[in-house]
Amino acid sequence: MANTYTKIASVAVGAGGAVSMEFTSIPATYTDLKICFSAREATGGDYIRFSLDINATGTGLGTPKILWGNGTTANSGTETSPTVGYGVNRFSSTASVFSNTEIYIPNYTVSQYKSIAITGAEENNATAAFSSASAVLWSNNAAITSVKIYSPVNVAQYSTATLYGISKT
Repeated sequence: MANTYTKIASVAVGAGGAVSMEFTSIPATYTDLKICFSAREATGGDYIRFSLDINATGTGLGTPKILWGNGTTANSGTETSPTVGYGVNRFSSTASVFSNTEIYIPNYTVSQYKSIAITGAEENNATAAFSSASAVLWSNNAAITSVKIYSPVNVAQYSTATLYGISKT
């Protein structure tokens, strides 16, 4: 059975950066959702760990299970908060290079808890660059109608996110 991707919306961060990228009024006409985003930290600091807010509830995300590596070591574990991803390029990463992350939400309209899979990779011309895969559960039976990706620091201008609806027809 073929999957059909349809672009629903895109967000581009403007001058000055932003702490979030948000999709609202997500239609219930698809089977799954996929968000692809490319981002870079706007100011100096440690690796960004981004979070999700679904349906503007601010609650319901469990503690993610995560696998990650940095070019020399690999680890696995459980996050201590609903942070759901590593791998966003730091301000000190190779200039003008952005990371890539994918968020996949199957069965986003069904009346049951929603599993979310996230993969991300920092792009960097160096030996140390984070890559991660994580999974988290949104403990809510509601259909997903909005998703906000946010971080504790600004992401840089030209960071983008695109939301796709996936139909299994």
